[in-house]
Amino acid sequence: MGFRRLSPHLAVTDAVLTVMRRCWRACACVLLLAMAGQAALARTVLELDAGQQPVALADWGDYWIDPTAQMTVDQIAGGTTLPWQETLTKGIYPLQPRQALWIRFTVPPAPDAERWLLEIAYPALDRASLYTLDRAGLWREQRTGDLTPVNQWPTPHRHPLLVVNFNAEEPTHYLLRINNVQGFSAPIRFVSSSYVLRGEQKVSLFLGVYFGLALLGLVAGLAGVILLKDRAYLYYAFCSVLVGLTQAAITGVAALHLLPDYPQWADRSLVVLGVWMLIALLLLNATIVSLAQRSRLLNGLVWAVMLAGAALSLALALTDSELRIRLIVPYLILAPLLMLGVNLWAWRRGDRFGGWLLLSAAPFALSLALAISRYLGWLPLSFVTEQAALASMALQMPAMLAVLVLRSQHRRENTRRIRGLDRVDPSTGLINESVFAERLARMIARSERLRHQGAVLMIDLVNTEQIQRDFGRKAAQDLPLRVAERLLSTARDIDSAARLSEHRFSMLVEGPFSAVEAATLGPRIVARCLMPYHGLSVECVAQVHVAYALVPRQGPSAEIALARLAQTLAGVSPHSKRAVFMIPDYVATV
Repeated sequence: MGFRRLSPHLAVTDAVLTVMRRCWRACACVLLLAMAGQAALARTVLELDAGQQPVALADWGDYWIDPTAQMTVDQIAGGTTLPWQETLTKGIYPLQPRQALWIRFTVPPAPDAERWLLEIAYPALDRASLYTLDRAGLWREQRTGDLTPVNQWPTPHRHPLLVVNFNAEEPTHYLLRINNVQGFSAPIRFVSSSYVLRGEQKVSLFLGVYFGLALLGLVAGLAGVILLKDRAYLYYAFCSVLVGLTQAAITGVAALHLLPDYPQWADRSLVVLGVWMLIALLLLNATIVSLAQRSRLLNGLVWAVMLAGAALSLALALTDSELRIRLIVPYLILAPLLMLGVNLWAWRRGDRFGGWLLLSAAPFALSLALAISRYLGWLPLSFVTEQAALASMALQMPAMLAVLVLRSQHRRENTRRIRGLDRVDPSTGLINESVFAERLARMIARSERLRHQGAVLMIDLVNTEQIQRDFGRKAAQDLPLRVAERLLSTARDIDSAARLSEHRFSMLVEGPFSAVEAATLGPRIVARCLMPYHGLSVECVAQVHVAYALVPRQGPSAEIALARLAQTLAGVSPHSKRAVFMIPDYVATV
C-alpha cells in the first residue's frame, strides 16, 4: 500500500528530472554555439610547456587578412562570417602593403607561476598589436613595432615581445594584428621570461663579437690612415662603421639603444644604412684593385652606382614604407653583382688581390640573396636568413683587412724598389755607377787614413755578339745577369760590385790588400765567368777583360782611377788572348 501511494510521486519526480536534463542539454548546446560564434575563439588550444621552449604557434590558431586594414578589433571579434583559416606552419603569409594580418588563438587556464611572452623574432616589423578582453569587456591593446617608440613597448627588446596573461579558471582569448609593408614571414612563438633572459645572454656573446670586429676595423683603418698614409684604410674605417651600424639595425640594437624615442628613424635606419654600407664596400673594393688607374670605364660605372646609391638613400629616408622595398631591392641586387664583377675582372687580369676579394665577397652576396628572398616572402624568417648576413659581414671585414695589410706590404716593397732605382741597377741588383764612384771615393779616403791599400777592378763583357750569333738573342741578353751572379759569388761581404753600363762591371775590394792578392783576383774572376752555366751549352760562357788598380797608390782619386781603368780596357782588342791588365803606378803630371 505504501509503495503504491509513493509510486505516483516517483513518476512525477522522474518526469521532472527528464525535463531538467533536456533543458540542461539545450542550454549547453546554446552555450557551445555561442562560444563557437565568438570571433576571438581559436580553432585549437595552446599547450604551453616550460620544458619545451620555444612553443611555436604552428597551425594552432586561425588567421585572416584584412585587405583594407580598416577593420577594428571589435569588428573582427563580432564578425561571424570571416573566412578564417588555420595558421601556417612555416609562417609565410600572403600579406601585402596596406593590409592587416589578424591571428586568433586561445591560452588555456593555467597557474600564474611563469610569465609568458609572445615573441615575434622580426626586428624590422612595422606594427604588432595584441588584444585581450579585460573584466569590463573592453579590448586592451599591447603594441610594438618600428612605428612605436621602443620605450612604449610592453617589454622593450630587440624585437617585439608581448605579454601573455593567464587565468587560472577559464581560457583567455587573444587577437593579434600585424602590419608590415615587406610581408610577414616570421615565426610566432611563446617563450617564458626566463627563457628570453637565457637566450639574450647567448645572443649578447655573438653581438659582442660582431660589434667588436666592427670596432677593430675602425681602429685598424684609422691607424692605417695615420701610419701608412693610405686612403684605402680610411674607406675601410668608414666601411667598418657602416657595417657595425647595419648590424645594429638588423638585430634591433639600434632601435633599442640608439633610437628608442625615434620610431620613424628606427623604421628607416636599416634600408638607409644598408645602402651606404654597399656604397662603402664598392668604393673600398675599387680602391684596393686600383680600378681608377686600370679602367676608366669600369671605374666610372662604379662611381655612377655609388652616386645613385647616395640619391637612393635620400629617397628612402623621405618615402613611405610601402615604396622603400620597391626602391631598395634593385639596388641590393645591382651593387653586390657589380662588386663581384669588379673583383672577377681584376682577378682575371692578374691582380694579386682580386681573387681574395672575390672569395671574401661571395658569402656576403649569397647571404644578401637570402635576405632579399625573405623580404619578398619567398623564404621564412629563420636563423639562417637572419644571421647569414651578420656572419658573412663578420667574415668579410677581417678578410678585407688582411688583403689591405698584404697590399700595404706590396706597395712598400715597390716603393723601396722605385726609390732604389737611382742607386741600384734594376736588372742585376748591383749598385750603379754614381753609387760606385761614391764608395770608391770613400774607400780611397779610408785607405789613406788607415795607411793601407785596396783594389778597384773594371770588367768588360766582350763576347756578347758572338753569343747572340751562336745561341740567340735571349742567351745574349741573359749573359750580363750571369756575369753579375759570378761577380757576387766572388766578392766578399765587405766588397762592392757595380754595373757601370750594359756590358761593363766594376768591383771594389776593401783593404788591406796586397799586390799579390790583386794579381790573383783578376784571373779568378775570368775563370769564374768561363765556367759553364746550368742549363746552357758548355760553349755559352762569358769572356771578360779585367783591368785593376791599387788605390790610392795607382789611383789617388775616384775619377782618375776609373778613367785610367776605362782607358786601359778601351785599348784592348776584343779578340785579345790576354784577359787581365794591371794599371801601373800613378805618376803626377803638371
